[in-house]
Amino acid sequence: MINDKLQKIWYGGDYNPEQWDEATWAEDQRMFKLAGIDVATINVFSWALNQPDENTYDFSWLDETIDRLYQDGVSICLATSTAAHPAWMAKRYPDVRRVDFDGKKRQFGGRHNSCPNSPTYRKYAERIAERLAERYKDHPAVLVWHVSNEYGGYCYCENCQKAFRVWLKDKYQTLEAVNEAWNTRFWGHTFYDWEEIVPPNGLSEEWQGGQNTNFQGISLDYRRFQSDSLLDVYKLERDALKRHTPNIPVTTNLMGLYPELDYFKWGKEMDVVSWDNYPSIDTPVSMTAMTHDLMRGLKSGQPFMLMEQTPSQQNWQPYNALKRPGVMRLWSYQAVAHGADTVMFFQLRRSRGATEKYHGAVIEHVGHEHTRVFRESAQLGQELVKLGDQIIGSRVNARVAIVFDWENRWAIQLSSGPSIALDYVKEVHKYYDAFYRNNIPVDMISVEEDLSKYDIVIAPVLYMVKEGHSDRLKEFVKNGGTFVTTFFSGIVNENDLVTLGGYPGELRELVGVWAEEIDALEPSHYNEIVFNQSFGSLQGKYKCNILFDLIHAENAEVLATYGSDFYQGMPILTKNNYGKGEAYYIASSPDQAFVQDFVDTICTNKKVQGIFTSEEGVEVIAREKDGHTIIFVLNHSVDNNTFDTGERTYVDQITGEKYNGKAEIAGRDVLILKEEN
Repeated sequence: MINDKLQKIWYGGDYNPEQWDEATWAEDQRMFKLAGIDVATINVFSWALNQPDENTYDFSWLDETIDRLYQDGVSICLATSTAAHPAWMAKRYPDVRRVDFDGKKRQFGGRHNSCPNSPTYRKYAERIAERLAERYKDHPAVLVWHVSNEYGGYCYCENCQKAFRVWLKDKYQTLEAVNEAWNTRFWGHTFYDWEEIVPPNGLSEEWQGGQNTNFQGISLDYRRFQSDSLLDVYKLERDALKRHTPNIPVTTNLMGLYPELDYFKWGKEMDVVSWDNYPSIDTPVSMTAMTHDLMRGLKSGQPFMLMEQTPSQQNWQPYNALKRPGVMRLWSYQAVAHGADTVMFFQLRRSRGATEKYHGAVIEHVGHEHTRVFRESAQLGQELVKLGDQIIGSRVNARVAIVFDWENRWAIQLSSGPSIALDYVKEVHKYYDAFYRNNIPVDMISVEEDLSKYDIVIAPVLYMVKEGHSDRLKEFVKNGGTFVTTFFSGIVNENDLVTLGGYPGELRELVGVWAEEIDALEPSHYNEIVFNQSFGSLQGKYKCNILFDLIHAENAEVLATYGSDFYQGMPILTKNNYGKGEAYYIASSPDQAFVQDFVDTICTNKKVQGIFTSEEGVEVIAREKDGHTIIFVLNHSVDNNTFDTGERTYVDQITGEKYNGKAEIAGRDVLILKEEN
């Protein structure tokens, strides 16, 4: 539990006092008290200030800032400042500057601008982390370490090229194994010397910014390598911090569905997962919920940190809409409901200049507390104090899991066919959304997760089947579980080599079908899913599009068939009894109506129910701790809506109001309910 010092949900966010004068600091601290701010993230981009040259370190401003904030009741999330290297370093040591996808050497500027395999960057990043840990190891203000910031981006420089070869030697041992894994006899690419291997970029195997590749094997491995390289830099700093502060947790802020890094690998190396939540005004609230659950899943359900969100608006999207009245509070509690033990913002005071000056803040440019955003922030701060410690450390317990895998996502995106319309995240979200609408909690899990605690496991578009995964799925179903997978699954192994013998490869025995062909049509072309007799909630016809597997039932029962085209009458939905459980195969990308009715059916069969029933727009989710359940009711609609508690009576932990049976919740309101004793 990260909150053992404050014994409440942390409330605060990124603060940059180095950009302001002493008079402003005094106003900030006055307003922090009014808003209930008790944690500030500082020193995120201050490397140049902390280290003006190779040998000089000056933390005097940081000493004063930490002491001043702590004396005023604000604890510290202390960043290592390595998110952007200093200009002097870029000038003196060109190896720190990245080479981009097109082979161009970057100049100094921006952020995410350091090569993870630069000896210079690695040396100085580790060194400043160690200096900070030595200096603040005994300071009571420091609650958590924040390494760098929002890691991302790839580099293709000579240092990365050399490090890639070392990474390959460690993984494959021999060139023969590399050639086999990458199928290099295609197009005469056989390698006879490690030095012949170059990064796959715009100068070699890839084009369209890395959206396409001639050789999926090398491109997949380069993404794994770059994710590992950035992770290794994080671990360098983490280990330097841990040498001096073994009991202070270490994190870095992730970015939800960010495509370039394998966050399941990262989660294993973090004491606590933290992430930055920036949905657009039109992002489905179930997509945000799914992303919270994915971040919670990186450490098998442990509570996470909401490290950043905006109090009002972002600055970097095409259209930066304000959060409507009540939405900041609503979305903050949505994060808490899905497992966050902190509510933090970027930023506490709005910057005066540069690219983030129009990014929202608790304290706006007007500089006083008489704003809508500040009033809403202060209200939330008061409520979090009132809630105390009853939520922190609690868990979301789910009987349903959805498999998510970054490497599978990369492989689908890099696949040369069959359809550019196939979007892995959208296909996963379809199924998540159906459970979400029923108020059924879901765990987002990796391919390595223990499945024994679940009743239902869904793996949409499981194109890549990694070693051992099919065996775990078979064991799960044999023991009584319900497994669901879809079209374009079981096609390749982790090297993107096709599993021969018929699709869906290693899943064929489990699902009891084989796919002869895969049709790919422009998304506006639909086929039908036809039920000659009903199956649970499923009846009549539904639409499907994008890909169409032409499957043959071997052991499986055919539940529905295609309605048109030359494969009219062929199976599209099958069920295979396997041991004590069953495995379903959905051979095309169905419309949401089908997915909803299908999910309703399998949940009914497995007796998996939602927490409360509610009108559309009302989300209900629970966290459990020490035998007690706290239920969050969140109304994402602007209108009043209803929900039903059944026969039990619940008390709102904010207002003390009681709810029993069918009850009403105001538009964009939040109720935090506990059963009445």
